[in-house]
Amino acid sequence: MSNFTLDFESPLREIEDKIDSMKSTGIKTGMDVNEAVQKLEEQLINEKKKLYENLSRWERVQLARHPKRPYSSDYINRITDYWFELHGDRYFSDDPAMICGIAVIDKIKLMIISQEKGRGTKSKLFRNFGMARPEGYRKALRLMKLAEKYNIPVLTLIDTPGAYPGLGAEERGQAEAIARNLFEMAKLKVPIINIVIGEGASGGALGIGVGDKILCFENTWYSVISPEGCASILFRDSSRASEAADSMMVTAKDLKELGIADAILPEPIGGTHQDYNQAAETLKEAIIASFTELNKIDPNKRIENRIEKYEKMGRWSDG
Repeated sequence: MSNFTLDFESPLREIEDKIDSMKSTGIKTGMDVNEAVQKLEEQLINEKKKLYENLSRWERVQLARHPKRPYSSDYINRITDYWFELHGDRYFSDDPAMICGIAVIDKIKLMIISQEKGRGTKSKLFRNFGMARPEGYRKALRLMKLAEKYNIPVLTLIDTPGAYPGLGAEERGQAEAIARNLFEMAKLKVPIINIVIGEGASGGALGIGVGDKILCFENTWYSVISPEGCASILFRDSSRASEAADSMMVTAKDLKELGIADAILPEPIGGTHQDYNQAAETLKEAIIASFTELNKIDPNKRIENRIEKYEKMGRWSDG
């Protein structure tokens, strides 16, 4: 477990502290503490399984935001055999919150469009905490159209608290940039896979979230608004975010049951931040399998399926 502990993880931290204390005592006194340590480690494993298999929706939202959780750049560095980043929207500037580039994964050439939050104060400010401006979405669209020109599939990695709502972003057409992406991605001729690796909030996530397949890591959430934002509007009290999360049904499991997500990617016990390499391997296998499947479908049929997929979302029946 990382040094950062969420409130609901405190019982696990207590056991870990006992293990550390026991080991320290053994070193200082020369006593044989192996049996006691082994029992505590077994207890820790059992408690982890019990805790993480029964998380509430709000606890999964918290895990999706964990500061040690791997970001897009962490995955890109681990799953690509070749990576070349591309910059700029050719209208205004480059947006560091949106990392885009050409990549090769196990001989599959693809265009990666991803959101990056940044780690550490300096990096977070540079990346604007993963909140893209209009130029980020326009850069993403420019490179998706480039991928279409050269028949290269598109992979998007979603992890954002939302699109940047600042005055400059609004003046430069934030809403139009996102809407344009939705329109263009719906009819893009190459395969598109969207993978939620952390939190997928609002139109900021949907701006790169239209595709043939939507995959979600186990402890992620994806919704039109954050639980806190929803609680502020509905209850006039953001502290009721846990209640809002339950009502909104925002988790990967909910999305799969609602027919929005196509698959859930399993995480190491405790979250992807517990084992970057294992999480990256899971992601890589899912990407290869998905693109292999989608490449077999005729482009026109693939577009029809994509549009039909989104038309079905939100339908309901009282019969």
